[in-house]
Amino acid sequence: MLSDDEKALFRETVRDFAAKEITPIAERLDRTDAFPHDLHRSMAAGGLVQLAVPSEYGGPGAGITAVCIAREEVAAAGSMAMATLAGQNNNMVMPVLGYGTEEQKNRLLPQLAEGGVSLLAFTEPEGGSDPRRITTTAVRDGDEWVINGAKSYITWGKVARFAMIVARTGGVPGGRGLSTFVVETSAPGFVEDRHNVKMGQRGLPNVDLRLVDLRVPHENLLGGEGGGLAASLHGLQINRPAMAAIALGGARGALDYAIRFVREREQGGRGLARHQGLRWMIADAATKLEAARRMVYGAAELIDAGAPSAQVVQMSSMAKYFATEVAVEVVSTAVQLLGGAGYLAEHPVERFLRDVRVATIYEGTSEIQKNTIARGILGRETEV
Repeated sequence: MLSDDEKALFRETVRDFAAKEITPIAERLDRTDAFPHDLHRSMAAGGLVQLAVPSEYGGPGAGITAVCIAREEVAAAGSMAMATLAGQNNNMVMPVLGYGTEEQKNRLLPQLAEGGVSLLAFTEPEGGSDPRRITTTAVRDGDEWVINGAKSYITWGKVARFAMIVARTGGVPGGRGLSTFVVETSAPGFVEDRHNVKMGQRGLPNVDLRLVDLRVPHENLLGGEGGGLAASLHGLQINRPAMAAIALGGARGALDYAIRFVREREQGGRGLARHQGLRWMIADAATKLEAARRMVYGAAELIDAGAPSAQVVQMSSMAKYFATEVAVEVVSTAVQLLGGAGYLAEHPVERFLRDVRVATIYEGTSEIQKNTIARGILGRETEV
């Protein structure tokens, strides 16, 4: 784990990087919806994409707290979309560390340490993110598996080098019949069906996939046959504080902009900062944001300290739920503080509002988080 001094130095380093590399291109990324490959290369060269890869496999070995710091700073600099690049491949690093064989760790983690992007293909057109309704199949054919099916709302698409695909094997219903396979996105049969046009977080690709007779070596089965749900969810649960940190950074960036606006403007010869109503709005937003920050980093530190799984799941869901809901509220407040100007594209709070809205949806909706929290408190046996 990083010391307090190391955290402060790392935050300052990422903040400087983001001010130089992110802020100048944030508006263009939103306008063009084009992924900046040069930025990806720059962040990978600096070790930011592969933060969570352990040092013994050639990575920085920085942990989830560092991922949260980096994501918060990049988001606050103007692009919640590109904040996802910081520690991006932890969505595959963590499942491989937790469920991979030694051979898989030694083969895959050094490649991820180079800064390659990875994706999780879980959600489907009909069943959404309900594992019981996954219909993508994987059929054993000698030393290979043949995968067929469709996946929806998949972030990264072929920008990613690796994909973790969750498919049904052996005809077993429910979560016990799911297996996870590691695939290179350049493989024949891995097809981008369409590019989804989003409300916000533009520049970050989101696609629908078709998997057509996609052949995968048996050695790329992660977690064993039938162990796919645990392997894939392991990454999601650990990643939730990091996704919440993006919302935290976006909200901070919007509120900081609104505070500068209020400080600089006058109305009727009186500075806006002197209006009690606006002061209270800022005080409420700042207080809620600080509470959210403490939850996010508290959950991240539990993960880095190797806390029991049940505690990690509970606190990660609480942090994701609370921080993302607060972030949506804070950014909305920032727009309100600017008045009519906040609705104009020339002010970044408008972009932050579109970007932050998905935070309560991706990586598990707020409703899913509340179900997880309640299950941890009341027990699984009380579920309907």
